[in-house]
Amino acid sequence: MKKISKKNSRFSFLVADRKGKVYDVPGVEPAGMKAGHYFRLRTRDFTEIHPDSELFLLPERSPVGFDPDRKRFVEFSENPVSLRKGPCYAVAAFLSPGYTSTFSPAYRSRENFSALPLFSYSAVAFSAGRFFACGVKVDREKRQELAGMDMGRLRKNVKEIRSIFPKNRLVKHLERCALTYCCPAGKNFFLKRYEAPLPTSPGCNAFCRGCISLQRGSGIPVTQPRINFVPSPEEVAEVALFHMASAKDPVVSFGQGCEGEPLLEGKVLIESVRLIRRGTSKGMINLNTNASKPGIVAKLFDAGLDSMRVSVNSVRPELYSRYYRPRGYDLEDVISSIRAAKKASGFVSLNYLVMPGFTDSAAEAEAFRRFLQLTGADMVQWRNLNYDPELYFREMRERPSIGDLVGIKETIASVKKEFPRLMHGYFNPSKDRIQRHRRNADFT
Repeated sequence: MKKISKKNSRFSFLVADRKGKVYDVPGVEPAGMKAGHYFRLRTRDFTEIHPDSELFLLPERSPVGFDPDRKRFVEFSENPVSLRKGPCYAVAAFLSPGYTSTFSPAYRSRENFSALPLFSYSAVAFSAGRFFACGVKVDREKRQELAGMDMGRLRKNVKEIRSIFPKNRLVKHLERCALTYCCPAGKNFFLKRYEAPLPTSPGCNAFCRGCISLQRGSGIPVTQPRINFVPSPEEVAEVALFHMASAKDPVVSFGQGCEGEPLLEGKVLIESVRLIRRGTSKGMINLNTNASKPGIVAKLFDAGLDSMRVSVNSVRPELYSRYYRPRGYDLEDVISSIRAAKKASGFVSLNYLVMPGFTDSAAEAEAFRRFLQLTGADMVQWRNLNYDPELYFREMRERPSIGDLVGIKETIASVKKEFPRLMHGYFNPSKDRIQRHRRNADFT
């Protein structure tokens, strides 16, 4: 994404027809939405979308723009520019990894609307032949950019690694993730770079509303099916050690989108970490988790785990529970797990699931600052929450007023100011990246 010159400040409102053709509407400005409120967007709200971003048509949702002549927001149910009159639909951008959404697209849902698939949805506009979206760049690493993922090399490496580990079930699972579901982490394992996934757990002790691998009775399709077996510690260690030996400054991570909660397979994880650390001291062993079991977390760090990324949609207990719907644990257990990691000198990231209008409410922003003070977390990953925006606020039973909204960019900036040593980004950091950050923090 690129910053926009203020000289090029005219942005066109977009609508789509039923076939997915996108039209720009002269004389109407694009609008954004937060918590059901509409916003007139400014030049500084937009940035050119990265080539890896995508445009989505939002079915059963009429687009809303701002009419500057009448000085009000206008809903369009009929296509205002096509010669073939018919219904039109809102358009959204799915931002490339590394970018955090700041406004949802403005729309009004029609009667009996269906839930949107599990993606994030950002306001989008058109100007001077290019598409722009409402987002902010939070990570410069090119870990998941498609330009770095050569499919010919990927397929060649899949055959090579399959021949090295013909009986390893985890390798076969990752092959499917990489080639069938186009998982960036799976691709990076076979491309021998960055972060490799180590999925282990078919089960979970939460029923997250936005779970991408399991949806029961919600009507929302899963993005990719969950792993259906528990790999042995030896299988896990084979994958991890191969990646540690092949990649520069490598990371391997338990807890992926294609599994449940890895801490439920604590014995497997502990033994896997021990085997990996017997084989090498290189690289970063990371755990992506809901942090529900402090005792197992402590044992994992004793075994050689380096870092832990904890997912939260909110740090207010009631709102956390409404999204995660935890079974047998609560936010206090999460805090205890973070403390166990810090006691073991582990690195802790917060996978903070961002929803415009919720994350940047004054109440949530203040609670988050208190949470950072309480836990001493080392990093915030400002990752987009992949969920229907309208449905999210309904299920959270939370709708801040316009006056209570701080702004996503402003929220990030205030956290950076108050916690100058805190890392910010989108991806799990490697050892080298953490060391560089700490050197720079000490220098400043």
